[in-house]
Amino acid sequence: MRRWIYRLLLLGVLVLLTSGGGLLWYANQPMRMADTLYPLDFSIHRGATLTAASQNLQQIGVLNQPWAFVLLARLKGQAGQIKAGSYALEQAVTPLALLRKITEGDTVLGKLVLIEGWSFLDMRRSMAANPALRHDTAGMSDEELLRSVGASETHPEGLFFPDTYFFDRGSSELSLYKRAYHAMQENLKASWPTRAPGLPYRSPYEALIMASIIEKETGAAEERPLIAAVFLNRLRIGMRLQTDPTVIYGLGARFDGNLRRDDLIADTPYNTYTRGGLPPTPIALPGLAAIQAALRPEASKALYFVAKGNGRHAFSETLDMHNRAVARYQRGR
Repeated sequence: MRRWIYRLLLLGVLVLLTSGGGLLWYANQPMRMADTLYPLDFSIHRGATLTAASQNLQQIGVLNQPWAFVLLARLKGQAGQIKAGSYALEQAVTPLALLRKITEGDTVLGKLVLIEGWSFLDMRRSMAANPALRHDTAGMSDEELLRSVGASETHPEGLFFPDTYFFDRGSSELSLYKRAYHAMQENLKASWPTRAPGLPYRSPYEALIMASIIEKETGAAEERPLIAAVFLNRLRIGMRLQTDPTVIYGLGARFDGNLRRDDLIADTPYNTYTRGGLPPTPIALPGLAAIQAALRPEASKALYFVAKGNGRHAFSETLDMHNRAVARYQRGR
C-alpha cells in the first residue's frame, strides 16, 4: 500500500515538474503566429477581466493559448492587475513580456497640443480632429460644455490652459476639457498672489483678459512685460486700449484677414477703439508667460508701441515719439 502511495506521489511530482517546465518554456518563447502582422495595436477595455482580455488577444492574433496565459498570470499573482488602455506591439513578444506590459500599463498615449493664442473655436476643432479621443462633446453647446467641466463662467474663451496633454487613447474629450480648465484655474490661483501692487484688476479673471490681449499682441517673450505695462498705463489714465486683436475678435467670422478703418470705428463689445476699459472676456488662450506678464509688468511709462516688421516693437512714452516711430517703421520715412 505504501508503495502505491509513494508511486502516486512521485507521479504527481513528475507531473508538476513537467507542467511547470512547460509553462516556464511557454512564458519565455516569443509568440509567433503566421497570420499576425506587426506592428499591431490592441486595447483592453475598462473593467475587462483577464480571461476576457486573453480571449480578445487570441482573436486579434496575439495569443494562441489564452488558457496558458491566464494560468501564468494567476501563478504570478497578477490576474487582477491588468490595466485598461491602448497598447502597441512592434514585434512578437513572450507571454511574460506581454503580461508585464499590460500589468504595468505600458500604454500608447494620445497627444493633444493646445497652442498659446488659439481661440476656443480653434481648440474645439483640434479636439474634434484628434483621432485618439472619444468625441463625447460633439453635440454639446459651449454653455453645456462649461457646465460639464464645472465652470462658473458663462463664456468659454481663455478658460483652458494651452499646453501639451498626453492621455490614454480612447479617453473622452470631456476629460481633456476638464484637465485644461482646471490647469488654467490652478495657474491663475498660483500666479494671482504674486501680482505687483497697485494693478487695476478687480479679479483674476480681469488679469486673464489682459493676458489674452498680451498673448495676441506679441510672440516675443521678452516683450510681454513691456506690452503689459503699456496697456496698464493706459487703463490707469483712462485711455482706451486701442488694440487690434480685440477688434478682430469682435468681428468674428466677418474678419477676412484685412483690418480696415471701418472696422476700427464699428462698435462691438470688443472694440477697444470705441469702448474704454477691458473687453468683456478674454480673446484667446493665454499661456503662463502672458499671465505672469499681466501680473508683473515691466516698470515703464510707455503708452504706445508700433511693430518694427521683424517681430519686435518700438515703444514710446509720448504721442510725438510714437508718430516718429510709425513714420520710421511703417511708412519708411
